Amino acid sequence: MIEATALLWGAQPVAGLLLVAALVLFLVNAVRLVAIDARVHLLPNRIIFPWYPIALLLLVLAAAMAGEMMTALRVVVSGVALFLFYLLLHVINPGGMGLGDVKLAGILGMYLGFLSWSHLLFGTLLAFVTGALWAGALMVLRRANRKSTFAFGPFMFLGTTAALFMTV
Repeated sequence: MIEATALLWGAQPVAGLLLVAALVLFLVNAVRLVAIDARVHLLPNRIIFPWYPIALLLLVLAAAMAGEMMTALRVVVSGVALFLFYLLLHVINPGGMGLGDVKLAGILGMYLGFLSWSHLLFGTLLAFVTGALWAGALMVLRRANRKSTFAFGPFMFLGTTAALFMTV
């Protein structure tokens, strides 16, 4: 995302500024939501719901102003796709994936989709791999068992952040 921001800043300063605003919003909300989810296993609607239209507007406008209409479309499709994927996981096992995670997935999908389908896949896989490693470590240390729950939001942010700042 840093590379995309730099490229947009040079070619289309307004698009670059919109992308910087989207990234600042991402980082601020990531810190807030990780802290809350880690502490109380909750991703509050009062943070997530207002974030949806703002992120959508900033990311789609940045892509459109840079003349990247396919990127703008991918932002929307990626957000919907990741939301639906997490919703399916919630329907299959409601105790395994919370609705807060489902709602957060749509936003993170938009950010990842801004870059590419590969970023969407990489960020999503990394969230599940790191979450599984954490759960495995807790089980080995006997601090959790198969019935235990833990906040998955921090791992979603870890996967997304890593993907945003990497070339995939």
